Amino acid sequence: MLGPVILAASRSDRMRRLISAAPVTKQVVDRFIPGETVDEIVPIIRDLSDRGLELTMDVVGEDITRPEQAAAARDAYLALIDRLKELELGDRAEMSVKLSMFGQALEGGHELALANVRPVVEAAAAIGTTVTLDAEDHTTLDSMFAIHEELRKDFPQTGCVIQAYLFRTEADARRLAANGSRVRLVKGAYKEPAEVAYQHKHEIDKAYVRVLRILMEGTGYPMIGSHDPRLISIAQELARRAGRKLDEYEFQMLYGIRSDEHLRLAAEGHRMRVYTAYGTDWYGYFMRRLAEKPANLRFFARSMISKG
Repeated sequence: MLGPVILAASRSDRMRRLISAAPVTKQVVDRFIPGETVDEIVPIIRDLSDRGLELTMDVVGEDITRPEQAAAARDAYLALIDRLKELELGDRAEMSVKLSMFGQALEGGHELALANVRPVVEAAAAIGTTVTLDAEDHTTLDSMFAIHEELRKDFPQTGCVIQAYLFRTEADARRLAANGSRVRLVKGAYKEPAEVAYQHKHEIDKAYVRVLRILMEGTGYPMIGSHDPRLISIAQELARRAGRKLDEYEFQMLYGIRSDEHLRLAAEGHRMRVYTAYGTDWYGYFMRRLAEKPANLRFFARSMISKG
């Protein structure tokens, strides 16, 4: 399986230098990360919004080693929210944040991450949008869920992400579905040991359907994070069986992947949100996109060969 190899490479400084230096890399990265600054991303937000799509914005970067970097990450999100307010696009774009960017792994990281993310959640609420806390590796999840619960006391629309490949996720889904949370369900994109996660695609797909059923039958707001046509069809059927209206759940897909499907679902009346990342520290995000889907890796390899 290539996925674990690619995920290992995502943590390698040597591989980072090699891939970053390849002439074709920027062209391929642009497929997934359409800009490095707020100014560069604004036309993308306008274009997707004009096409009837919504967005969730991710300022990429995870290797935080100092509190000043965590504060800078907070400020980058606040700058994005200020721009969305100026453009009156707050109702079209939410934020996705990784608590590792806000200092979660540093000394006193739980409190530091909460202190840094709260102003972002407050600013997002002030312009009519919200924040979703991304899931990272399994060792961080108890902290993430505790921060999610704390933020929801004042901002109940704050969302979180759960990963189908983890054994714990069905229990997490039951708890979140019962308390009315906004929950994005993804398969999972981190290298996790067999003691805590399913390792094979068919097991992960089955777990995804089980968890999605729990969310659809609960009182929360499910967000289906998948590009898999079969899982999308199953989600539609589960929503129908649960009696959900089209505005009571949504689909989410990555920028640059299956763009025609984004438009098709939106045209059918579904809420379709495009996960759109931007920023200069793109390497880890890019490598996980390659690990998630063999077609992404083939696309990159073909580009490397054709441009080499």
